[in-house]
Amino acid sequence: MFGIVRPCAHRLSEGLKTEWMAHLCGLCLALRSDHGQFARIVTNYDGLIVSVLTEAQAEHTTGWRRTAGPCPLRSMRTAPVAHGEGARLAAAVSLVLASAKVRDHIADGDGLLRRRPVAAAARRVAAGWDRAGARTGAELGFDTAVLVDAVDRQAGVERLAGPGTPLLTVTEPTESATAAAFAHTAALAGRPRNAEPLAEAGRLFGRLAHLLDAVEDQEADAASGAWNPLTATGTSRAEARRLCDDALRGVRLALGDAEFTDDKLTHVLLVHELRRSVDRAFATQTCSHQADARRAGEDLTDRQRTEPSAKAPGGAAGLRRTGSFGPPPGNPYAPDNPGSPFGPPQPPPEPPRDRRGLITGCLVWAGLACTCQMCCGTFEDPWSRQRREGLCSQCDCSDCCDACDCCSNCGDCCSSCDCCDCDCGCDC
Repeated sequence: MFGIVRPCAHRLSEGLKTEWMAHLCGLCLALRSDHGQFARIVTNYDGLIVSVLTEAQAEHTTGWRRTAGPCPLRSMRTAPVAHGEGARLAAAVSLVLASAKVRDHIADGDGLLRRRPVAAAARRVAAGWDRAGARTGAELGFDTAVLVDAVDRQAGVERLAGPGTPLLTVTEPTESATAAAFAHTAALAGRPRNAEPLAEAGRLFGRLAHLLDAVEDQEADAASGAWNPLTATGTSRAEARRLCDDALRGVRLALGDAEFTDDKLTHVLLVHELRRSVDRAFATQTCSHQADARRAGEDLTDRQRTEPSAKAPGGAAGLRRTGSFGPPPGNPYAPDNPGSPFGPPQPPPEPPRDRRGLITGCLVWAGLACTCQMCCGTFEDPWSRQRREGLCSQCDCSDCCDACDCCSNCGDCCSSCDCCDCDCGCDC
C-alpha cells in the first residue's frame, strides 16, 4: 500500500470505515479480475479516491456493491466491495501510475534496480502495466495516454530544473495526470458539469502528492544523492508548506463547486484526511494516543514532586494537597485512598506463560501473517505469548478524536463545535 491519504480507523465511523474498505477491496479485486493476481501489488490508498469520487456522484443503485469471498487480509471474512466502472478506472490509473513509479526508480538506480538484469525485468513489467491500463481505460472511455505523456514529460522537467526554477513547474506533469483522472469520474457518473471543478481538485491533489513525497524523502534523498525537487530548486520547507496549504484550500473550494449524491466519504478523505497528511509530512501532528501517554508521564512526574513520600506522608506537600496540616484522612497507604503514594489499585500482573519453541513459534507467526491478524488485530506474540497490538492500532489520530465524539459518530465534523478545526461548514 502507498499513498498520502491514509485515514485512521479510529477517526471513521463504522459506516464510513466499511465504505472505505469496500473501495479499497474493490480496487484490489478489479486489478485481479482485469489484469491478474500480480497486478494486485499496485493497490494503493490514493487510487481508491477515483472509485470514491465516481460513486459519490452517481445515483445509488444495487449494482455498486457485491459480496467478495474470504480474504486473508480481512482475516478470512467476506465483505461487500465496490464493483463497477469506478473501481475499474481506479485500477487502470493505479497501473499506469505504478508503472511510472517503477520507471522513476529505475532512472534513479534505487536498490536492486541498479543492476541491469533487474532493471530490464522491471521495465518489462512496467510496460505490461502500461498496456493493461490503456486497455481498461479505453473500455471506459478514458485515454491513459495523458498519464503516460505526463510521466514522460516529468523526466525532462527534472533534468532542466535547477536553483530558482519554480517548484510548480516541477509538479505540473503530476498535476495534469491526476486532473484527467478526477475529471473522468464525472463522465462515468453522468455528471459532465462536475468535470471542471473535479479537474481542479485533481490538479491540486497531484500537487500535494508530489510535494509531500518530496518533503518526506528529502533527507533520505540527500543521504543517497537522489534527485529531490525541493533540494534541486532551492525551495525552503516553509515555502513548500505554504503551497500545500494553498492547495488544501483549493481542493475544498473545488469540491464545493461540484454536485454529489453522497459526498460524506469524499469530504472526509479530501478535506480532513488530506489536511492531516500535510501535517504528518511536516511533523506538525502528533498521535493522540502518544500524546496521552506523554501527558500521563508528565502527571506522574508532577505527583512525585508534590506528593509526600511513603516515609513522610504529611509535611509541606501534604499541606499543599489537603489545605491543612497532617496526612489526608484514612490510611495513607491503602491502595484505594486518593492520597496514597501508591496510586489507584492496579490489576494483578498476568501470570507468565510458557514460551513456544522456535519451530512452533514460526508456524504460529506464519498463521498470524496469512490471516492479517498481525496488521489488523490483537494477537499473542508467536514466541513469548504476550498480547500484542496490530500495526493498524498504531494510528496517527489527531487530538480531534479525544476532544469530542462528533467525528466518531458521523465521520464528519459538526458545525456546532471546533474540535476538528474545520472551517468548511460541513454539517452533521
